Formats: sequence, structure tokens, C-alpha cells
Amino acid sequence: MLVVGLCGGIGAGKTTVAGLLAERGAVVVDVDGIGRQVLDRDEVRDAVAAEFGARVLAADGTVNRAALARVVFADHERLRALEAISHPAINREVAARLDDISSASPDAVAVLDMAVLVESDLGQLPDGGGYSTVVVVETAADLRIERLAARGVSVDEARNRMARQASDEERRAAADHVVVNNSDLTALTAQVDNLWTSLTG
Repeated sequence: MLVVGLCGGIGAGKTTVAGLLAERGAVVVDVDGIGRQVLDRDEVRDAVAAEFGARVLAADGTVNRAALARVVFADHERLRALEAISHPAINREVAARLDDISSASPDAVAVLDMAVLVESDLGQLPDGGGYSTVVVVETAADLRIERLAARGVSVDEARNRMARQASDEERRAAADHVVVNNSDLTALTAQVDNLWTSLTG
């Protein structure tokens, strides 16, 4: 089974590309969604509470994601502490899902849709599994800011979020395939068609 790591900076169109790949037969695993889900698991929630204190918990004892984000995105070391707790749990779930996909369809193309491929070890599994091919979605910074503004994100916040992620150069250095999303959906779809042919040929 081919496992693809799909990444791109915020506002680049990674989710759109994931959807187009799914239309062509790929099985997409939302790694970012798994990251949100694992915070609800008892062992992860307890470890987060022990590390960051009650300030990151809601009244019902669950992790308050907004409060946690305020803490970790203001301090790089705090973010690393959260990743040390959450990333192993995320990778365990990714491994389980890949096993399920492979069992059901050994010839499948599985796509790990994740924001922080270059910046982390997500999708790189202890048994040597995980992604073997990297696809990067790349978009000019001004277009990304424009798209984020359409979602209600301020220009300053968009720039701050972009600055916290890997640079285009860092992502490109890790890429086996680059999809450039500087035009419209028709142009993007044509690129994904070519990408799909390369992945499955």
C-alpha cells in the first residue's frame, strides 16, 4: 500500500487537494482531526493537565483547546511539551487506521492529510511504516492571506500563523511532488489528475 504524506501551509488548499485525491480513489486520513480527538482520551487529557495545569481544562474536566492553544503558541518550549504528549498517541491511531485500510484494500493509496509534516514526526511510525512519498501544496503568500481573510482571519493573525509553520523552502525540500495552487479549481484539478497518474502509474 502506498502511503502519502500531504502537507501545505495554512491557506494553501491542502484540504481541497485531499478531497480531489479522495474523489480519485485515495483513502484520506485526517491526521489533524485525530490530533483533536486524542485530547479527549483519558491518558492524554491527564498528561496534558499534569503538564499545563488546570488553566487548560474546561469546567467539565475536558481539555479546553482554545486555552491550550493560547499557552502553547505563545511559547515554543510549551508547544514541544504538548507534542511530546500528543504525537505518540496520534501516531498510534494513524498506525491503526493504516492497518485497517491495508487489510481492507492492500493496493489502496492512503493519504495522511496533515498540517505539520515537515515540523514533526507525525506519520513516521516506529515500525518504519507511515508515509513514503510527500506531496506539498504550495500557494503564494498573498493568496494564502486573501483566502484566510475570506474565512474571517485577520491579516496579522494569518501572518502569525504562517510564521509558526515551516517555510515554503523547507516543505519543498521534503517534497516528492509539489502542487502549485495559485490559480483556480480547474487548474488545480488538472494538477491533481497528473499527480494521481504519477502516484498510481
